[in-house]
Amino acid sequence: MKVAQNDYFQQLIEMRNDEDARGLGVQLRQEGFTPVRRLLDRLRDYLRQFTDEEGEMALELLHYARTALPEPGQISPSWAHIWQEFERIIRTKMYTFRSIAVEEREGEWQVLLDNPHSNQNIAVYPALTFMEAIYLFAYFRTDMTRNEYIRLQKIATVMTVTGTDTDGL
Repeated sequence: MKVAQNDYFQQLIEMRNDEDARGLGVQLRQEGFTPVRRLLDRLRDYLRQFTDEEGEMALELLHYARTALPEPGQISPSWAHIWQEFERIIRTKMYTFRSIAVEEREGEWQVLLDNPHSNQNIAVYPALTFMEAIYLFAYFRTDMTRNEYIRLQKIATVMTVTGTDTDGL
């Protein structure tokens, strides 16, 4: 049996009005969890990859997705706040694009998360491209607690030593 799959994300990209978005929402709710999950996965992938020039398009896609499914938490409780998370990611990435000049973006980047008032370890995501780093920066920023902080850092100098050097340096 061959099952036809609708590309709802492509429909979202081609969307031009709220009425079409509401129609898409009817289709998605009828088909249930899996198509909605695929749409959200594709939208998250888009959020990882969008560039400076595509920030407004990302906001527009989010608007239509939100119009199509105003309460995705009714399909899965884990999606109750997905639109707020996605909006924060978009706005943080747009802010970061405006804050860091294009000519400063080459090289290695890292993201660091810490809460100096807890005994949890510092989390560091090293050896990232600028695009990877700003997505993680935006993603983790959406769920920070009061005392946590996050840093987006460009690496100027790197020394890497492995544990296999038993004679020392």
